Amino acid sequence: MRNNVNMIIMAIAVSLVASAWASDVTAPAGSARNLTASDFMPHSSNAKDFNENWSYQFVFDNGTRAFINYSTLNVPGSGRKIGCDMTLWNFKGKTHTVGRQYPPERLKALKEKSTIDIKGEYMMENKPGKGHRVLFTADKEGKFFLDLTFESAEQGKVLGDGVWKVGSEKFAQYIHIPYGRVSGRIGYNEDTISVKGYAYMDQTWQTVQPTEIALRSLNFSTNARSPLYAGRISITPKGGLLGYVLYNGGEGSKVVLPASIKEDGEKYSGKKFPKKELSIEWKDGSPALSFPVGKTYQKASLLDKIDGWFAKKAMKIAAGGEVMFYRGRSDASHGKKLDWTVTGVKD
Repeated sequence: MRNNVNMIIMAIAVSLVASAWASDVTAPAGSARNLTASDFMPHSSNAKDFNENWSYQFVFDNGTRAFINYSTLNVPGSGRKIGCDMTLWNFKGKTHTVGRQYPPERLKALKEKSTIDIKGEYMMENKPGKGHRVLFTADKEGKFFLDLTFESAEQGKVLGDGVWKVGSEKFAQYIHIPYGRVSGRIGYNEDTISVKGYAYMDQTWQTVQPTEIALRSLNFSTNARSPLYAGRISITPKGGLLGYVLYNGGEGSKVVLPASIKEDGEKYSGKKFPKKELSIEWKDGSPALSFPVGKTYQKASLLDKIDGWFAKKAMKIAAGGEVMFYRGRSDASHGKKLDWTVTGVKD
């Protein structure tokens, strides 16, 4: 009898611990729906550290990759800024990165055209989907150029209003383009080439600095319509999971939520960058996704897009350290190449 009582007490304790780990996260209410142009346009908040990010990952057929982020953020000591950054990886064997900042009034949200324009040099034109255009031109320690248009795009989806509650704060996520084919031109200095490839695009916003919401974020996409895993998952400081992924096993895409993340068979806490194989299980029982993250092809820093020594120092203090992006490509358990990024404060 005593053994049975002890087992019951232990089960209750384990249940309470598990609940405490996840209690800081409340998922959006409502069912999955298609995204609209209104979701894509900038959001507003009175929160001092409110930030919003439109993120693109382009994987070209020639082996080059491009990563673009357009952001609204509060830079400690400098105030509200518009951030524009791009990395060209393996552009004719070399990697080039640029980051620029501008006052917030440089961003024009043209709702009637479903277009976001930043001083005519950076643009997200037309609602995300087929015909969506991305323009990036910058002249800073080299001339950077990218002008790409989506020739096709899978339908973006979101769960309810897309807003998670993490304690008293909010985090929103919209997967606008889980997979799409693009074509256009990219260049560095006077060297410009035509490219074709696939791309992923999502948008997030949060009411505090990203590192206060999440210890680590996992962002990934697949170079095929099916089987497809594409999305973003984050781990809160208390171990809760937020975010979602679109899964298409051939029967059509659907929103799936993470049930657990393990590294090499053990629960992954997110306190450090993972070094072995990650495995993600889903709440609806969709096939688990596993992929190794031991090898990266690039380690980039958030500070690359912050201008000035003082601003870099202040941002590093506000974020609790230097925020890094570890990027790689792996053979995943669903039989396709998976392009992934792990983001978090440097170990």
